[in-house]
Amino acid sequence: MLNMNKLLQNVMDWVREIGEEQVRNLGRADLKFDQKSSCIDLVSEVDRWSEEQLIKNIHREYPGHAILAEESGEEMSDSEYRWVIDPLDGTTNYAQGLPIFVISVALQMNKETVLGVIYAPVLGQMFTAVKGEGTFLNAKRLQISQKEHLNECVLATGFPYDRATHKENNVAYFNHFITRVRGIRRMGSAAYDLACVAGGMLDGYWELNLSLWDVAAGALLVEEAGGQVHYLTEKRGVSLVTGNSTISHVILGGLALVKS
Repeated sequence: MLNMNKLLQNVMDWVREIGEEQVRNLGRADLKFDQKSSCIDLVSEVDRWSEEQLIKNIHREYPGHAILAEESGEEMSDSEYRWVIDPLDGTTNYAQGLPIFVISVALQMNKETVLGVIYAPVLGQMFTAVKGEGTFLNAKRLQISQKEHLNECVLATGFPYDRATHKENNVAYFNHFITRVRGIRRMGSAAYDLACVAGGMLDGYWELNLSLWDVAAGALLVEEAGGQVHYLTEKRGVSLVTGNSTISHVILGGLALVKS
């Protein structure tokens, strides 16, 4: 059985060290970026370096564990443990020199997430959760927002990379909510959105067509802070709604209303 306290400390040490390098390279004029699925889906040399460092650390400390990583894909194993990592969530922000980007690391046991860490290097925010032990920001326990009325809420969302060509691009849902809420934020990092919902800085969040590495750590943060995560299995990829019980169901109702 893994020592979760030691494991958590290891992950926190890893992401702090990697985050320092990400901050050092932020705004570098000669930083190299490549396109992935489209011209708006970017990967940088820092993404790849960060992922390599995380994988190297996992191989050293936890040999034999499976790994699912955004840039290099899946490394299969017979182990009951699998790491799910996004080395730099918010690459478009990073390319622009914007300081909202995070490292997201989750550990799953038999496909259930048991540990999540999301670290925002520029902001110095270390979000952590171990299943059954709560969610923390820089060692301070977090609680989900308790708001119950949509017009008092600040929500977050994002838009899929194929938004120009696919009709399920979230625009209709965004238009439905924008006149009914206090505000909507588009942070550019799904993992950071989820961390902010866990911390009550955002009151709810929905997004379509994500990947597991975007949400594995953040979903645990939300749940351990007392929130709910609803997966929209009829949508593309990993699509989800989060918030407290009341607001998450209001968001679900709004999505269903628009769809009808």
